[in-house]
Amino acid sequence: MQLIIVSGRSGSGKTIALRVLEDLGFYCVDNLPISLLPTLVHAVMEQYSKIAISIDVRNLPEHSEELLDSLNFLPKGVEPEVLFIDADDNTLLKRFGETRRLHPLSQKELPLVDALQAELKLLEPIMERATWRLDSSDLSLHQLSEEVRERVLGRADKKLIIVFQSFGFKYGLPKDADFVFDARILPNPHWQPELKLLTGLDPDVQHYFRQQPLVTKFIYQLENFLGTWLPHFQRSNRSYLTIATGCTGGQHRSVYISQQLAERFEQKSVKVQVRHRELMQHD
Repeated sequence: MQLIIVSGRSGSGKTIALRVLEDLGFYCVDNLPISLLPTLVHAVMEQYSKIAISIDVRNLPEHSEELLDSLNFLPKGVEPEVLFIDADDNTLLKRFGETRRLHPLSQKELPLVDALQAELKLLEPIMERATWRLDSSDLSLHQLSEEVRERVLGRADKKLIIVFQSFGFKYGLPKDADFVFDARILPNPHWQPELKLLTGLDPDVQHYFRQQPLVTKFIYQLENFLGTWLPHFQRSNRSYLTIATGCTGGQHRSVYISQQLAERFEQKSVKVQVRHRELMQHD
């Protein structure tokens, strides 16, 4: 039986994730007190092979030991997987402002920004057990739904999906990256007037990079490094591996390198996705 616990801070997208899991055939329960989890699983496991529950700060025990005790009373052979969804504080503040919802901890008369920090602290025990972590800060509802679906199906199919992500260091590190590589040491077409307004997806910029030995060496060595360790990640029963490459603004070097790596690993019959964070932001 597959059991998925969906958790995360308020406003991060837990409800959307639960709807996706319901569409995937999971028996879903929203806002279940963690102490009732073993009882629920025992009651429905003969009828359902896939169960998903959402747990938030309102129904967590006061002490993390109680959380671990509840998980220990699950039926033998049932190992819960945890999908933890979060977003940065500014995004959550904006979402609460748009929806005018009341934060669950607001009843304690905490300012919203303090309530969000307190909530993250309370959720730490379950976050540390996460099988998958998702940062929904830059994702639309559709994109978040796709991310949840791909992670869950990837684990079910035992297929490792490699995500090659470009980003700009000046906008912050990606929270869901497994590896981060810094391409800021490489030649920058930003200083070429005819290339400045283009991106690493444009042929002229790609031609520029193909003439740069340092860029070729950088990609070659990254490919060898990832190729060496990829079999070990595939055997570790994980569904996602996110390789993030950053440059200053996330427009040229990181985009080109992520594209090149994706193309090389696609030729190795690896399931690959490419995500250009800053280009998505500025579309």
